[in-house]
Amino acid sequence: MPQELLFLLPLAFIAGMIDAAVGGGGLILVPGLFTILPRELPAMLMGTNKLAAAMGTLSATWRYARRVKLDWHVLLPSAAAAFVGAYFGARAIHLLPADSVRPMVVVLLAVMLVYTWFKPSFGGEDAGRPLTRRDLYTGMAIGAAIGFYDGFFGPGTGSFLIFLFVRCFHFDFVRASASAKVVNLATNFASLAFFIPAKLVLFGYAIPMAIANIAGAQVGSLLALKGGNTWIRRLFLTLALVLLAKLSWDMLRPVLSS
Repeated sequence: MPQELLFLLPLAFIAGMIDAAVGGGGLILVPGLFTILPRELPAMLMGTNKLAAAMGTLSATWRYARRVKLDWHVLLPSAAAAFVGAYFGARAIHLLPADSVRPMVVVLLAVMLVYTWFKPSFGGEDAGRPLTRRDLYTGMAIGAAIGFYDGFFGPGTGSFLIFLFVRCFHFDFVRASASAKVVNLATNFASLAFFIPAKLVLFGYAIPMAIANIAGAQVGSLLALKGGNTWIRRLFLTLALVLLAKLSWDMLRPVLSS
């Protein structure tokens, strides 16, 4: 076993656990890959991360689907729209630098964080209303937009999906998190549709990491289901705050160092 896996496997497990609950596993695993495998091409590391993450997301989706009511008639078209959006998002990287969207993402994250923080009832209770045809179109629009964002830039995809599902469909956090996994799974596979044919996956690392990510996803989804809305809300706010701090620092660092 490559020595690097001694460090990557625990990271993949933790990333899978957090990602299964509220998304954001890439905040842990991507920096870990860049640190532990510094000689590899960035695209190779991103492809390796996507394979591991996709397997963990698939595992979490399976567990959620057995315990949480999922509106497949809305989620599947939304996932299909997300797949297409992610494909075009990946293509758009060549037209516009991904860093150009960072200021907008920071603003959106700040708004999302403040809104959730000062509205304690947000996501605390599921409205339980049947989703309509209008909700179907809303879901497809969300899927296409967030899919494009995930293919183009990526950080916070799961958090944005959870927030929008709570806001637009009046889900609670558990149901929103479960629903987000279905759409996020589509964006992951859209990325793999590019990375695997382009031979940008280190399978010797990705397969063991996928197994660790699956184990973490099972633990994370179990904790989310047992902890309920309060636990997911707190983790969601914590992750959003960490992500906001990281993106703000990435944006300000070149200015401060100049």
